[in-house]
Amino acid sequence: MGSFHNEKPDTGTAGTMKPLDPEEFRRQGHLVIDFLADYYKNVEKYPVRSQVEPGYLKKRLPDSAPYDAEPIEEILRDVQNDIVPGLTHWQSPNYYAYFPSSGSIAGFLGEMLSTGFNVVGFNWMSSPAATELESIVMDWLGKMLKLPSEFLFSGGGGGVLQGTTCEAILCTIVAARDQMLRKIGRENINKLVVYGSDQTHSALQKAAQIAGIHPSNFRAVSTSRATAFGLTAEALRAQIVSDVESGMVPLFLCATIGTTSSTAVDPLMPLCAVAKEFGIWVHVDAAYAGSACICPEYRHFLDGVENADSFSFNAHKWFLTTLDCCCLWVKNPSALVKALSTYPEYLRNKASDTKQVIDYKDWQITLSRRFRSLKLWLVIRNYGVANLRKFLRSHIKMAKNFQGLIGMDKRFEVVVPRNFATVCFRISPIEMGGNQQLNVSKEEATNNVNAKLLETINESGKIYMTHAVIGGVYVMRFAVGASLTENRHVNLAWKIVQEHANALLNTSSS
Repeated sequence: MGSFHNEKPDTGTAGTMKPLDPEEFRRQGHLVIDFLADYYKNVEKYPVRSQVEPGYLKKRLPDSAPYDAEPIEEILRDVQNDIVPGLTHWQSPNYYAYFPSSGSIAGFLGEMLSTGFNVVGFNWMSSPAATELESIVMDWLGKMLKLPSEFLFSGGGGGVLQGTTCEAILCTIVAARDQMLRKIGRENINKLVVYGSDQTHSALQKAAQIAGIHPSNFRAVSTSRATAFGLTAEALRAQIVSDVESGMVPLFLCATIGTTSSTAVDPLMPLCAVAKEFGIWVHVDAAYAGSACICPEYRHFLDGVENADSFSFNAHKWFLTTLDCCCLWVKNPSALVKALSTYPEYLRNKASDTKQVIDYKDWQITLSRRFRSLKLWLVIRNYGVANLRKFLRSHIKMAKNFQGLIGMDKRFEVVVPRNFATVCFRISPIEMGGNQQLNVSKEEATNNVNAKLLETINESGKIYMTHAVIGGVYVMRFAVGASLTENRHVNLAWKIVQEHANALLNTSSS
């Protein structure tokens, strides 16, 4: 790999560079596709979690950019030798960490087309197909989820593709904020209160901060094991009443279908009833679990969404549509537009002036936007609803299998009910009988042992899981969702867990 140290005098006589030469694009494109195809063929052989140390890459790469052009063949060799070792392989069949970021041929090719056209679709005029395909696909997907017609363009609402849930929540908080401040005056922004549960993703708190909500006005309402860590209407009401009595103004509730820690489900029907009573905007975050709700047997988790104001899920998590692709629907698009719209002279055009087209720049934080709908359209068309349901059900079946394996080993327990394809489990406190550490409670000792077990498993590189602490209990999260995972991988994962547990428990008891 070259660097500026090899710099030569620039005579200005070099041939003209052709960065989009069709034939060279074809040649290099084939090489990259072949490289990726081989990567997926062999991905199972790599340690799932990267084994490198911090700063590893700086030791391998030059400290300045190359002066002369380098061939793609050499660059791909460096990708294999220097970049691949530093990857945590999210698409490995042995990846069970966080939540999935599922990939697919259709998703990759849709991304390729989107990147290839490289349009900047901020308004209808900038590329009509980008805007119109997005509105059509969002209605398709809304119907697949059986969302109420009020969320669809055909029913007066509408959908937009954001990058992530963080953006979707921020956009809806800003819309709710401005809607409320028009009623009570902008000088009262410090009275606005945002609600979630103690299981709600940190994206809510971050979005509230960015939107100007005072940090002390963020409420993480407590949940408990008794309700499987779902937010109760009673707890929400008690907090709201307390805030109202203190002169505060309730603004926004984020209810979650499938929390990050344990995939807990907040009951939408009673929560929306409380929120409606106090004029609160309700956003439903189904980032992970929303995908499963295209299956009729899981649609009941969305019962009550008809009373919410907005709804989102990440197609890039469990819907075969590569990062980034967050689907957001709102009942009242004008609330978004009023809060997020700007219309400078240089963007004025006849189509926008007629108000007969959608300008998606007014539905999001940024001006520029990618042609994300193209890859979502390819995924839906290339696989169809039936195959997408089959894909989701296969992962849920594998998770049930893993849960069953846990149940056959009395040393382990499933800590919270499994709702989808994520199992939260641990070594049981019963195993701590003779292994309890001095001056440490049995629960703390159990947490410590489980944390040590998870780290030794992940260090092996054979599988990768992450953890959560739920109600003070440290759990290992086994999230099935990688596109290449089969039941044999799940069975192997359980054997690896048992082997490491055997070694750890035997060591601590000796």
